[in-house]
Amino acid sequence: MNLLKVNGIELAYDSYGSETDETILLIVGLGTQMIRWTVPFCEMLTTRGYRVIRFDNRDTGLSTHFSHHDTLDFEALAKTLMSGQLPVIPYTLDDMSDDTIGLLDALGIKNAHVVGRSMGGMIAQLVASRYPERVLSLTSIMSTTGNPELPPTSPDVMALMTRPAPNPMKDEALYLAHSVAFATRIAGTGYPFEENEYRLMIREEVQRAYDPGSIGRQIAAIAVSGDRRPQLAKVKVPSLVIHGVEDPMFVPACGQDTAQSISGSEFMLLDGMGHDLPAPLFETVVDGIVRTARRGR
Repeated sequence: MNLLKVNGIELAYDSYGSETDETILLIVGLGTQMIRWTVPFCEMLTTRGYRVIRFDNRDTGLSTHFSHHDTLDFEALAKTLMSGQLPVIPYTLDDMSDDTIGLLDALGIKNAHVVGRSMGGMIAQLVASRYPERVLSLTSIMSTTGNPELPPTSPDVMALMTRPAPNPMKDEALYLAHSVAFATRIAGTGYPFEENEYRLMIREEVQRAYDPGSIGRQIAAIAVSGDRRPQLAKVKVPSLVIHGVEDPMFVPACGQDTAQSISGSEFMLLDGMGHDLPAPLFETVVDGIVRTARRGR
């Protein structure tokens, strides 16, 4: 793991494969850390001839946190947005897309294949639209466009995501039970949920950095992002949109809307997949990423 000063903050990252190969940059989702892109997944991409970089978004993991800001009041945020005003928040998804380019700059990488999951897919979309000369291909996984006419997240999923989590420093068992309940709810039924592996990963995230306020701050960044379809219409690089049939966070219509908003993009709808990326699907997803990357050659 390494740290680089980027866009006025520090980003933690690591790298796999040869520095002489084309780069695939992996962007993780809401409130999660780069270890969600597992080592086997990264190494699977390197065997296809790519350098792979994963990193902690701002406010997560070992990157700079914004915990000096007040805890998000979801009710106040909703009221402000409904009034047509923009709330004052610590950062936006545009800032996070700038972080992504800043990381490439700091590493001396001219351009890269950009891959994002969930919120990371939103950031990847913005990177591709705002910095077209830096992106070789785009893969957006289990994400959405911000189109206000799309079906919303299931209410019970939103409730599970936004309810206060137990403090793992005081009661690790209760915290893990809370995390597992949410993960099993958003997972698809087509693949077994590996609870023991998931618990190990959650423990590792807590050991790397515990900041319960970061999820709220990132939800606020998503909430003010607005409709990205006008930006997506500008994307000209080879693009792939991957989505799960059983995704309760962003229903399949969200993936379809993303694909329809990007000219010439491929839409891959996967049976049995929810808002997760189970290991049995790694090869399918890697095949898609590589196929999309090679379309630009």
